[in-house]
This record gives sequence, structure tokens and C-alpha cells, in this order.
Amino acid sequence: MTVSFEPLRRIIDGLVHSSVADEPLLAARHRAFIAAHLAVGLGVLMLFPIWLALAGRPSFASAVAFGWLAAPLPIAGFLSRTGRYGEAHLLSAVALAGLVVWAGMLTGGLGSPALVLLAIVPAEAALSGSRRITLASITISVCALAGLALVALAGLLPAPMAGPVSFAPILVAAAILYGAGLALRIELVQRVAEGAARDGEARYRILADNTAELITRHNGSGAVEFASPAARAMLGCSPAELIGHGLFDRVHVADRPSYLHALSEVDRTGEPRQVEFRLRRTAGDDAAGFVWAEMRCRPALDAAQGTRSVVAVLRDVTASRSQRDAFAEAQSSADQANQSKVQFLAHMSHELRTPLNAIIGFSEILQRELFGKFEMARHRDYIRLIHSTGEHLLQVVNSVLDMSKIEAGKFDVVAAPFPVVPVIDGALDMMAQQIAGRGVKLVRRIDRDLPEIVADRRACRQILLNLLSNAAKFTEAGGTVTVSATLEQGELVIEVRDTGIGIAANDLPRIGTPFVQADACAERRGEGTGLGVSVVKGLVALQGGTFALESETGRGTRAIVRLPIRPARHAAAPFIRPAGTVFEERERRRA
Repeated sequence: MTVSFEPLRRIIDGLVHSSVADEPLLAARHRAFIAAHLAVGLGVLMLFPIWLALAGRPSFASAVAFGWLAAPLPIAGFLSRTGRYGEAHLLSAVALAGLVVWAGMLTGGLGSPALVLLAIVPAEAALSGSRRITLASITISVCALAGLALVALAGLLPAPMAGPVSFAPILVAAAILYGAGLALRIELVQRVAEGAARDGEARYRILADNTAELITRHNGSGAVEFASPAARAMLGCSPAELIGHGLFDRVHVADRPSYLHALSEVDRTGEPRQVEFRLRRTAGDDAAGFVWAEMRCRPALDAAQGTRSVVAVLRDVTASRSQRDAFAEAQSSADQANQSKVQFLAHMSHELRTPLNAIIGFSEILQRELFGKFEMARHRDYIRLIHSTGEHLLQVVNSVLDMSKIEAGKFDVVAAPFPVVPVIDGALDMMAQQIAGRGVKLVRRIDRDLPEIVADRRACRQILLNLLSNAAKFTEAGGTVTVSATLEQGELVIEVRDTGIGIAANDLPRIGTPFVQADACAERRGEGTGLGVSVVKGLVALQGGTFALESETGRGTRAIVRLPIRPARHAAAPFIRPAGTVFEERERRRA
């Protein structure tokens, strides 16, 4: 018949506090403490009826002694309920010292053999793993012995116990039980600690042996004390070849200062560091040469020896480094190509403007018939078409030039205070005839008490002209374009709302990308270049504002511009230029 202690083990496990359930070593210490104290307390309670049967009615002194003997029971309950291991050890030390002193007082004072049990007090406290608890237990034993000595010198010792049955056998039995429990606790804690150490070492060994990264440990001078087997796959050498200064010898000469600096900084500051350098592979390998390695190192404290070292993890980043370099090169090429495109557009636009100004100017002279009347009305239509086509082409060229300058970061902004209401009225007056010619109604809702704004006058006018042009262009006859301007929380809010064809939800995110138009109305695609909203977004951003576009197919579009009344100095300063800039010259040429 096999006796199973599994039910008893489950009961003890259920008494362990939940705060240490995830810590195997601490849980083993709690389990051993509770089991030993329960065994001693319950053993004393089992012996108590036997002693009563043999000795008869107990005296006060023997009753107190049995009370001390049963003290491990409430102490085990205290640890189970609170999980306070250190305090439980102190209570156990006080209980055992009190029992020994009381037994010594009843069995001869300083000559009592029971005083030998005071040596168990610090021995049990040593199982707590705390030097503070151990020293406190030693102090408790010394104080107990000193107290007994003072009582003996004062002649206050009670008379030795007398009766048919001596108390000494009970004391000896209790001592044996206590010592046996202590021995079992020591063995259990030692076994669990060794098992945890073996398991931890095995787990870390598995990680170190199977990870693709090279793991090394360095001492204070940077020498390698440990290297994982990944050295063979990464560098084509055995881990033993990296011990000492073997790893340092493989670092590229130009990268050695950064390698040593990273290790020394970790050792000095205790902060993690990361560095990239080149490492030499062993000659004869198929991939012999230098590889790029990323080293992440951090400090590590050896609790057993009290020394600090540096643990480093090295990863081969040759492939990612090559990709990064290729990406940087491609990015540089793309930037150069984009810069070339911007310069080409700027030069082309500038070269086109000169003949366009001449075409527009001479067509205006011919329209006025300053040098004689046209004999046929068809000639007047031709001149009108030439003039309107030239104006449209000039507008396209100006938009391309503005967009190229914005993308290149060379668009100059003249920030100066000016009354904003006249600028809004001027832009509306300029577009009123064009909007009315399309059969669209223009509604103005301008707050006449708007303050001055610090911004670029010409850029603000261009924003309004572009938004009004788009609204009129994509609104059918009979529709409405509503322009409002208000002041909200220190910002000028300009809103242009139309009842036009609107923009589909899948097209809305693309609006504002240069040369991109929505597909909402195929017959209107030829009426623009897709630069109007792009220029608006760029001009608004340059002045520290925000631009938002809301639309729904068949229900119109709402464009919202927010500009700060007083932009921050750090945002406006880089764009400020003195009067007489290229924009005023451009305006004169347009006029």
C-alpha cells in the first residue's frame, strides 16, 4: 500500500499567500515555514492530552509553557494571511526565545539544558534570506539570555516543577520536533534553490545557444568574458577566439574608438548604449571580409559576487545597412530629380510669361481698335479668343510657377499688417463678373468689423481668387457661391461654399495634390490644371494657417481657411522681406 502525501501538499500550497505564487523560491520558503510551524503546533496539541493523562491537572507554569509551544500555529496563520515573511520570522524568533526562557526558568535557570535551544533562533532566521532578520533574531536570543540572567541574579526564579511526570520529556520532544522541522525546511529550500538555479541556467543557455545574435559579457576594461555560440555563424570563429581581446581585434580600426566608447559609457553611467561598427570575418569563409554589426549593450550586476559587467548583443545588420544606403541614394536621386523638375518648371514658366505678356498686351490694343476698325465681326471674335486664351495660359503658368516655388521652399512671404476686409472685397469684385457670367449667384457674408491681419496681402488675395475660381467653375447655372469671413478664437476664418457638383469621397483625399483633379464630372476636367487647391494649401501653410475641404457628390463643396491674426514670430520671421518684392512686380505685370 502506497501512502500519498499529495492531498497534504495541496493543502499547504493553498495556504501560501498569492503575492508569492509566481516566485518559485519564495513560494518554497513560505511553504516550508507554514508546514514546519503547523507540524510543531499540531504535534504539541496532540501531546497535550497524553501529558494531562500522565501528569494530571496542569499548573499555571506548565499551561504557559504549552501556550508557548503552540505559538507556531497562529504564526503560520499570520504568514498565510499577510504574506509578510520577514515579520513572521521575527514572531517565530520571539516565540521560540520566550519558550526557551520560560522553560529555563522552570528547569534550573542558567543551568537549564533548555537554554541550548536559543541557538536554534538565529539558525531558523537565516532561512529568511535577510541579514536584517538574522541580526534581529541574534539580538532576541541575546536579550532572552540576558533577561533570564537578570531574573536569576534577582532571585526571582520560580521553584522547579514537581510532579509524577517531569516536564523535561515534553520539552525534549518539542525540541526534536522543532529541530526536525528546521532541518526539513533547510533541505527543501536548498533543493528548490538548486533546482531554480539549474532551470534558470538551462533556459538562458538554450537562449544563448540558439539565438542568431551574438551575446557577449565584458569586464570593466572591455575584455570579453563570455561569448555565445552564435560567433561561429556570424564571424566564422569559435566563441573561445573572442575571449579577452579577440573581439576587439576583429573590430575595424576606424570603428574601434566608438566600440570602446560605448562599453566605457555603459560601465561609467549605467545607461544602455547602441553603436554600429564593422567586424572582420575569419579568412577562408565564403563571406570573408567585414560585416556591419549593431551592438546594444547594458550594465549587468552579478548579485553573487557583487561585481558589475557589461552585457552586449551583437546583430548582423549588413543587409539592412545596404538597404539603408540604397534607400538614401535613391532618396538623394529623387530629390535631385525633383529639384531639376522644379527648376525646369520655374525657368519654363518664366520664359513663357514674356511672350504671353506681349500676346495679351497687343490683343488688348487690337480689341480697342486703336489703329483702325475691323471690317469683319469675325476678326473681333478672333482677337477676343486670342486674349482670353492668353489670359488662361498666363494663369496656368503663374500657378505652375507658384507651385514650383512652394515645393522648392523658395516662395517668399511678405508678412505685414493690413485691413483684410478690403482685400476680400477686392477679390470678390474681381471674380463677380466671371461668376455672374456663368449664371451663378454670389453671396457675401463678411464681418465688417474684422481687425487687421499680419500676413501676405498678395497671398491672401491669391487664396481667395483660387477658391472662388474653383467654386464658380464647378457650379452649374442657377447655383450659389457663398463667401463668409469671421473671427474665431484669434483666427481669421474664410469659408467658400458652393452648391456645385461636389467631390466623391474616394477623390477627396487626393485633392490638393499637384495636377490631380477629381472624376466627379468628366466634361469639366479640361477646365483646370489641378493646381488651384495645391497652391491654396501651400500658401495657407506658409502663413501658419490650416486648410480643410469638405464635400459631397451632388451637394457642393465647402473650403475653410484659417489664418492667425498675429502669427508667431518664429513662424513668420523667415518669410519676411522688405517692400518692393517680386510679388508686387508680378502683380504689375499681370495688370
